[in-house]
Amino acid sequence: MVATLSRQMNLEAFLARQDDTEILYELEDGELLAMPPESDLNRRIASFLYAYFLQLGISFERLSQKTEVVVPGFKQAVRIPDLMVLSEATAIALENATRSTIMPDMPPPELVIEVVSPGQKNIARDYRYKRAQYQARGIEEYWIVDPLTQQITVLTMNEWLYDEAVFTKDQAIAPHFSIKIKPKHHYKPPKFCRFVQQPEPHFPSKKASHFLQYESLNF
Repeated sequence: MVATLSRQMNLEAFLARQDDTEILYELEDGELLAMPPESDLNRRIASFLYAYFLQLGISFERLSQKTEVVVPGFKQAVRIPDLMVLSEATAIALENATRSTIMPDMPPPELVIEVVSPGQKNIARDYRYKRAQYQARGIEEYWIVDPLTQQITVLTMNEWLYDEAVFTKDQAIAPHFSIKIKPKHHYKPPKFCRFVQQPEPHFPSKKASHFLQYESLNF
C-alpha cells in the first residue's frame, strides 16, 4: 500500500528535499507518496520487459527504471514508472542532469509502463490519474500491465488523446513507439503475448527476439 505523508510541498520543494533512506517518493496533489517495495511478481514483469526491449536492440541508455517524470495536473506531480523507453532526445537531455528526473522542459519518454499493484487506490492511480497525467504530458504510449486481471491495456496517442486497446491471453502486442536499432538487428513487431503458468522466467532467445512471450509470470 502506498503511504501518503500529509506534508504539503510544491515541485521545487520536492526536488530540493534531502532523504538519506532508500525509500522512493512520488508527488501527488502536493503530497508525498512513499512507494513500498515492489512485489516479486511486479519486479519480474518489469525485468522481463526490460530484457525484451534489449533483445529488440533498444540501447540500454534508452531504458530507464526509477527515473522520475514531472507531469501536469491540478498541482504538478512527479511519477516514477516501473519502466520507461526514452526517446533519443530525452536520453540526451538527461545525460548531464544531476538528478534522474524528466523535467517539464524536456522531451517526454516514448513509452511508460506501470505494473498494477493490489488495492483500489493503486488501481485507480494507474488506470485513471496516471493515464490523464501521461496523456497531458504528451507521452506517446502507456502500458498498464495488470497481473490482477491478467491483461495489458495499451494506450496510444491519437490527436492528443489516448486510444485504448486491451490484450489478454495469446493476443499480439506490437509497440507503436519508434524503435531505432543498430544495423545488425532486424526488428519485427511482437507476434503474440502469452500468459501461462510456469515456475521460472523464460526470456526470449536471440533467434526469437521478435516474439513477446509472457511465460512463467505466474499470473
